[in-house]
Amino acid sequence: MKPENPTQDRRTFLKTTALAGAGLALAGAGGTLKAADQPEKKIKLGFDNFAVRSMGWKAHALLDYAASLKLDSILISDLDAYENFTEPYLKEVRAKANELGVQIHAGTWSICPTSKFFKKNWGTAEEHLALGIRVAKTLGSPVLRVILGMADDRKSEGGIEARIADTVKVCKALRSQAIDAGVKIAVENHAGDMQAWELVELIEAAGKDYVGACLDSGNATWTLEDPLESLKVLAPYVLTTGLRDSMIWEYADGAKVQWTAMGEGLVDGKAYFKRFAELCPSVPAHLEIISGFAREFPYLKQDFWNPYPKARAEGFARFLAMAKRGKSIESHHSADRQAEQDYQKSELERSLKYCKEVLGLGTR
Repeated sequence: MKPENPTQDRRTFLKTTALAGAGLALAGAGGTLKAADQPEKKIKLGFDNFAVRSMGWKAHALLDYAASLKLDSILISDLDAYENFTEPYLKEVRAKANELGVQIHAGTWSICPTSKFFKKNWGTAEEHLALGIRVAKTLGSPVLRVILGMADDRKSEGGIEARIADTVKVCKALRSQAIDAGVKIAVENHAGDMQAWELVELIEAAGKDYVGACLDSGNATWTLEDPLESLKVLAPYVLTTGLRDSMIWEYADGAKVQWTAMGEGLVDGKAYFKRFAELCPSVPAHLEIISGFAREFPYLKQDFWNPYPKARAEGFARFLAMAKRGKSIESHHSADRQAEQDYQKSELERSLKYCKEVLGLGTR
């Protein structure tokens, strides 16, 4: 997002945008929900296994944990969570999930062969996606969550537009296989790679009959977006989720973002999930709590906006409005693996408790 006049002072431009953000916040104040409001339709509640990544649990242990917390669903977002990919084993996992009453959504990593996050451990991008689709089908998962990449892909040759085109090509190569398997490809807005409208462009280019979105509310703040606005843009395409709260606050060069447990950041959970229930009533809310560290977004520096040639002022204004409401919070560092395991479980379980008791999520 650059001023039309390239010589315009960047701080003056951002100050103007900030004032617009304040206006947007005030304009929306009349629609704030009362504290007692909850979604009329019960939303399935679960978690993304990355929230407890330090545990190193495989699929069976993850399902046992989900059942012990009386959850409805789980997003197993990486293929490393399975002992193997044989049909008997995957059917065993599926049978256990059915017995426990826990829905499985399957997932894997980058399918963009030119992304800095792409790994060759599952073969080519097409081979990787084919494997993921087969795993999802055998598990009975209606979706396969995938990612394009990360924020640095915006700085790669051709920018994020080129990486989107490469990802679309891979999806199209597996279109028939996905449709035949009854598995939809859910591309996540991940780690600062795509803003919501850019992900919509990817989905539309690939074909929304078999490609949709994995909605990540925390990653929206890493692309300088208000999570509620990101939800509204992506809602027609959402197939699965990975959700968390965020705290945003200003500093000398811009703003810092720190992801938090649910209810401990700036997102109005009641408003968010009321809208979520209206727009995505059949989609489970998977909590992917990743917290304890802040990321800087120095948008007052001259070269920050170079990877965002088509960024939109209104969306950034809403992000600025959030930053002006936020406050600095402490980071966290665990001394050893056990401490990190305890921290991750505590963050997730506190968030699940908040979602059940305050937001009224979950069916069990």
